[in-house]
Amino acid sequence: MTKPLRLALAALTLAAAPVAAQEIPDRLRALTRGAEWRQVAVIPLAFPTHHPQGMARIGDRFYISSVEIIERTQRYDAPREGLDRSPGRGRGLLFEVDAEGKLLRSLTLGEGDIYHPGGIDFDGTHLWVPVAEYRPNSRSIIYRVDPATMEAEAVFRFDDHVGGLVRDAASNTLHGVSWGSRRFYAWPLDAAGRPTNAAQRAADLRRPNPALYIDYQDCHSVGPGLALCSGLNAYRPQGPGGPVFALGGLELVDLAQGRPVFQLPVERWTESGLPMTQNPFAVAAQGANGLRLWFAPEDDTTRIFVFDVAPR
Repeated sequence: MTKPLRLALAALTLAAAPVAAQEIPDRLRALTRGAEWRQVAVIPLAFPTHHPQGMARIGDRFYISSVEIIERTQRYDAPREGLDRSPGRGRGLLFEVDAEGKLLRSLTLGEGDIYHPGGIDFDGTHLWVPVAEYRPNSRSIIYRVDPATMEAEAVFRFDDHVGGLVRDAASNTLHGVSWGSRRFYAWPLDAAGRPTNAAQRAADLRRPNPALYIDYQDCHSVGPGLALCSGLNAYRPQGPGGPVFALGGLELVDLAQGRPVFQLPVERWTESGLPMTQNPFAVAAQGANGLRLWFAPEDDTTRIFVFDVAPR
């Protein structure tokens, strides 16, 4: 990497120094579809990334969850024991990456058919990482990872596919979303960080997500009782068999109510047409009134796209 690029990346890191997460919701609500989006960097990741899922940013490091697919799942002709497809085979991974895109450390997570990491969150001390079977209505292991040592602890197991996690520090509650983010879950934690309602059935804990236009890919706590989620959905405006149009967006979610309270389309795509919100993202306050957003929409050969967004 050239010296000018190193200096530019260092400047980006300093410019995006952490600001109180509570500022993010107000800055987000000030944005409209006419907001000014400015791409300030593209960071190529210099290693095989497989299929990235979640991303957290701690200082000048990125932590990215990803699934390496070894054998793809296959749809059943009819559901078997409530499952619509075979388990497939794969490997769950968590990468630690520096500001220039170099892989520093990696960690393997999961066991057996449970190999699909989801969206991740950093609570100031630990990374929370769900790993599930690669099929809906399945099983998950919820991990807590120390980013300093890259050591993982399996905190609890759950009878559904958990596709993303957020820890709300204000209420000491862990929140999760299911496959496609169609269900919300909440697990109050005790002083040791373990759920107090672990004995309850998943069916008794779930709440439907009333927002239907995007499926969340990754979510982050942005202050007491609030999460910012990114995601997308594919539409066929010309009907069945027509071309697919993929729309991405951001939603500010009230965790207690289990519903979005602000929505913003993200009308930015890669050169090949992937929405920026296809896979992981990270967010920080930027400047006087804006946000900095990091997106990693591509598989295998991944780039992190960095945008500054501010009201016009």
